[in-house]
Amino acid sequence: MKKIIAGVFFMLLLTTSFAQDNTVIRKKHFNTEKTLAIEGYDAVAYFNQSKAVKGKKEFAYTQQGVNYYFSTAANRELFKINPAKYEPQYGGWCAYAMGNDGTKVEVDPETFKVLDNKLYLFYNKYFTNTLKSWNKNEAKLKSNADANWQKTFN
Repeated sequence: MKKIIAGVFFMLLLTTSFAQDNTVIRKKHFNTEKTLAIEGYDAVAYFNQSKAVKGKKEFAYTQQGVNYYFSTAANRELFKINPAKYEPQYGGWCAYAMGNDGTKVEVDPETFKVLDNKLYLFYNKYFTNTLKSWNKNEAKLKSNADANWQKTFN
């Protein structure tokens, strides 16, 4: 019995340690301003309204150290059920830059694409809209971005 209790305690300790490490990593690598993701835009609205919608502080939720705002309580609840479905790819950094050379570049939350039920954000300032460049070579850039993002955590 003592071995079972010790094993359960060890697994609980390991899981808690992993969750804390993951929170630290997310805070370090995600595109946030004072831990706020997507500049306060509602991550769920990109999917169910097909547009960028500003979230509200009263509908806030923290996912492993990263804060999100939602435009409605219903959207916040959808996010809570499955955050991985709604969180932006590459920690919310520009998908094109991540695919082009692996750099973390700020985004315009209103310049986005939902592809294969995943949210991709893009830089769009000073006459440069990287979504247009992404669309010209999407398959290669996405593959590169996936690999570059994985390197961030190794």
